[in-house]
Amino acid sequence: MFGFLNIYKPKGMTSHDVVAMLRKITKIKQIGHTGTLDPFAEGVLPVCIGKATRLIEYLEDDKEYLATVQFGKNTTTYDIEGEVTECFENKITQNDLELALDSFRGEIEQLPPIYSAIKVNGKKLYEYARKGETVEIKPRKVTISKLELKCFDYEKQTAELLIACSKGTYIRSIAYDLGQKLKCGGYLTKLIRTKAGAFTIDKSIKLDGINVKENLINPVDIIKLKQITISENEHEKILHGQAIENNTNCVDFVILIYNDNISAIGYADKNIIKVKKVFL
Repeated sequence: MFGFLNIYKPKGMTSHDVVAMLRKITKIKQIGHTGTLDPFAEGVLPVCIGKATRLIEYLEDDKEYLATVQFGKNTTTYDIEGEVTECFENKITQNDLELALDSFRGEIEQLPPIYSAIKVNGKKLYEYARKGETVEIKPRKVTISKLELKCFDYEKQTAELLIACSKGTYIRSIAYDLGQKLKCGGYLTKLIRTKAGAFTIDKSIKLDGINVKENLINPVDIIKLKQITISENEHEKILHGQAIENNTNCVDFVILIYNDNISAIGYADKNIIKVKKVFL
């Protein structure tokens, strides 16, 4: 098998749990996901089957989330699974929140949560946190392309946000940083990933009773690179690592198609296409 699955990861499972289950179902070891979702989060989890794992770098990596933020407290993990570290008495209004959201749009810098898998000096941040050790965390630049307030409950002090962002954005950090800016604390109580690149929640499938072959997505339909259909002779050259003629004006990575499937990923440069990765 060769292709992608648009899996709806349920709450309570790790991303690795999903991969392990699919390995058991398909009897295929070469399976991987394209971006971790925390256990308490749910939603779109793209999974690569077989040699499609070699295509991850060519997938779009923007993300979209529906996040529920609870104001009034901070937690160790910046989400509902952490221990409460601070409580606040003051309440915010919808206008307060709308004004605060302005500073989170566009390119911003954020500090990843201490309870995250980012490595510093060879150790994951959560390993430092669990041992009570301090470590310097450097800010990272991320881009928030969309940040909409979907609803706000003044009495409960909760907000639902639609967030479209670049790869590497921590939604938990947005919740915490919003609370800091508003001086009222904040943490995530619910997180649904609604989009990951070309994979959307409306076309995602649940693991219960899944038929992998029926739901396998041809990489040709997902990867947004220029597609070039090649002849049998060109296909034979590619299988031997030989370059083929570039009859296009393209100077970039391209998908080489043979019999409606990906034969290879190549790089078109001047009058030739050099083979980078072969699949058929």
